[in-house]
Amino acid sequence: MAQTEHFPALSVDGVVKRMRALHDSLPATDGVAVFNRVYLSVTEEIGRRIERGEFPDRAAAVTLDVLFAERYLSAVDTAAAGGRPPACWRPLFQHRRHPGPRPVQFALAGINAHIGHDLALAVVDACRALGCVPGDLEDEFEHVGDILVLLEERIREDLMPGPDLLEVADPLTHLLGSWSLERARDAAWSAARLLWGMRKLRGLAEEFTERLDTGVGLVGRCLLTPLPQAR
Repeated sequence: MAQTEHFPALSVDGVVKRMRALHDSLPATDGVAVFNRVYLSVTEEIGRRIERGEFPDRAAAVTLDVLFAERYLSAVDTAAAGGRPPACWRPLFQHRRHPGPRPVQFALAGINAHIGHDLALAVVDACRALGCVPGDLEDEFEHVGDILVLLEERIREDLMPGPDLLEVADPLTHLLGSWSLERARDAAWSAARLLWGMRKLRGLAEEFTERLDTGVGLVGRCLLTPLPQAR
């Protein structure tokens, strides 16, 4: 199973600074920049809620949030260095400058990769870092998940191309309706529990993680299908 080589300094501010630096370095039309903008906003919101004491266990919330973000930032660093990021992220990096997909498609492809693949592995990472089991992180997982639902709503509000989305004839209406953050989050929790249960079965855990990665990547490719504008 893929694991981070070391656990970073557990600071939400640290990952926010890295996302802001990425925001400043990329053109606004870059597909990765589109996802980064919305992910930055939700990470900032999580940080504010942690500071207000809204999470039952502050240390667990910070650990899960940072290790979750590190999965995305590691994929960015790998792609920037000319390497191969996880399969779930490759569609976004490969199509980031393609003129066909609309901005909302780039954002949802990033969320699909991050929730569908990274979140389950981040839960396992956090359990290893904290010396606990997934059940101990369920409250933090659910609280972060609720904020991610707000993120999806914000994406749909900010990146929808306009009233034509209400038209049945627009293919984007059908594409967006085929993916659900709530279902992806539920699947991530089940995958995290399975991976934790298989942690001593290294070969089986690695095979499961690889299949999870490629399956999420396939969904990402579908989400980035270039679509004609509705007339």
